[in-house]
This record gives sequence, structure tokens and C-alpha cells, in this order.
Amino acid sequence: MENNYVCIMAGGIGSRFWPASREKKPKQFLDITGSGKSLIRMTFERFASYIPSSNIFVVTNKIYKAQVLEHLPELDESQVLVEPARKNTAPAVAYFSMRLKAINPNGVYVMAPADHFIEKEEAFNTNIKKALAFASQEDVLLTLGITPVRPDTGYGYIHYEADSNQGFHKVKSFKEKPNEETAQSYLDDGSYLWNAGIFVWSVKSILKSFENNAPELYQQLEAGAAKYNTIEEQTFIDATYAEIDSISVDYAILEKANNILTLPSDIGWSDIGTWASLHALTASGEKMIQSNSPDAILDDVENCLIRVPKDKLVVIKGLEDFIVVDEEDVLLIYPKSKEQEIKAVRNGLDKKEFT
Repeated sequence: MENNYVCIMAGGIGSRFWPASREKKPKQFLDITGSGKSLIRMTFERFASYIPSSNIFVVTNKIYKAQVLEHLPELDESQVLVEPARKNTAPAVAYFSMRLKAINPNGVYVMAPADHFIEKEEAFNTNIKKALAFASQEDVLLTLGITPVRPDTGYGYIHYEADSNQGFHKVKSFKEKPNEETAQSYLDDGSYLWNAGIFVWSVKSILKSFENNAPELYQQLEAGAAKYNTIEEQTFIDATYAEIDSISVDYAILEKANNILTLPSDIGWSDIGTWASLHALTASGEKMIQSNSPDAILDDVENCLIRVPKDKLVVIKGLEDFIVVDEEDVLLIYPKSKEQEIKAVRNGLDKKEFT
């Protein structure tokens, strides 16, 4: 177990969750689910039940370092890896892998987003432990694939082979977010999983894959090998990030490597990527209403998500399939069916104080 680590990715903005998620305080630091805990706190506690807190790290943008330490006071400042710029997930994975190699070249780790929800935590932890054990023995790149429960068009998919090795299936291909007809065909086929973006691999395997499949990025970050886990690391990273390309780990590694396996998992997962996904997770009753206003007066209201400041009285009549989010300085009232437009609305705002 001393070789097992976790790296939590917490540098995103969560712009599809605007106006609750903002540049200064994105959704990973919010209590989106109403649990009383932020998403990053829930993620940390999930892993801390069996991974020592000293083996849990966070990769985040420089503007969020203080918030990470506020939400995760168990961490030492050195456990928060700071990116000077957003360059997508591949640089973050490569950076942490270089750091961990300097700490423990035999390390095996989980790379997980900070802002996902797991309902069946015991099943999730069982699968993660199984994946860590397997990755410590084999030269493989593992991903948790989520057993789909509906033809969702908001997720990427994993197409996998029927044969397995200890429950791990070879990945045939990764599929982009499909249209509704294609998503239904994936569900009917039975050999497709949702891509959760949760990975398990050894330092040796993932760095070898970077060297083979993303050599330029590997060479740029490997040039500072002697500086990782020293006081010189941040200076090197700040200078190097200005030169590296922005690319996802999916494009840099997963679509090229031939040693990718997936573990089908029924863990009650949601990436809580949009207001509609939160609504699907939290709505209750026949009318599918999710409201955080205990005194709300709702007449002829169905299939709506209503999020307002605490103790604010809400009166709504004759509304169906809408998102209502009141953040004091911004009021959003938007059709659920068009929620994918919210990110563009946010990005198009001239006044940065609202973003």
C-alpha cells in the first residue's frame, strides 16, 4: 500500500455550471449536491479512507492553491502541484508523473477529477483497489468504465472486448459524445461504457507511454528531471508550461496506446457536468423538482431545478423543464433542453466580474 497514490485534478472552471461556478470559485469548491461538503472535499475523503493523506496530491491552477489548502487542510503545501496556465489534462498527468517518479519510482496512482459524484462508494473503492493491485503488476493503462444506464449524449464512450483478464477488458476504441440514435445503439450493443476520466497506472507505464506517444511533451517535462520534488521545481514548471501545447490525455495517450484496459463499474457515477445532470441526480417526486428553498411556493411546476440563496422565498407558477439559478448578482432562467448554450453565454460576457 505504501506505493499507492492519488492525484486529484482540480484546475477547471466548470463553466457549464455558471453562474454558480465562477473563475474565482469553480464548482469543485462548491457544495453542489447539498451535502454540506464541497466536491473536492468529498473526493478527498473517498480516497482518504484507504490511501494515507500523505500520498494524496492535487494538481490545480495557481489561482486555486489557497482554496485547495482551505478545503483540504490535511495536505502539506508541497502536495499541491501548481500549474501556471491551463494546458488540459495531458500536461497535468505528465507533470504529476514526473514528480511522483522523483518521490517513488515504484509508485502506482489514481488520476481522478475533483468534481465527480460517486453514489456507491464501497463499490468504487473496491474497484480502485483492484485496479491499483493490477497496475502494480502489469504494464497497462487502466480506466474505469461506467456501466451506462441510459443513452446519454453528454458522455464519451469506451468500446471494449468481451474477453477479460481478471475482469479487465482490452479497449477497442474511445468514442466521442454521440447523438441520441448512436447512444441508443451503444446501449443496445452492451459492449460500451461511459468514459469517466478516472485512470489508474504505474509511474513507469504512463511515463513510457508519454515517451512513445507524446515524445515532445515528454522531453519538455523530462528536461527538468533533477528539479522535481526540489525547490527548483516550480521555477522550471513556470518556464516550461509557457512552451508546451494544450492537449488532453485522451488525444495524447489513450487514442494511441495499445495497452489500455477498462474495468466495467457500477458505482452510481455522475460527472455532474451540467445543471441537467445535477437535476437528474437530485430531483425527487413525480414532478421531478429539485429546489433548495424550503419555503418555495410552486404551482404547476414540473421537471425544474431551482437553486437560490438560503432562506430566499421563491414563488413560481406555470414552469416546466427549466433551470432557475439565483446567485444574487446573476439570475439564470434557462430551458433545460438548451443548457449546452450556457457555457457560450458565460464566455460571451464582456464584464469579467460576472464570469
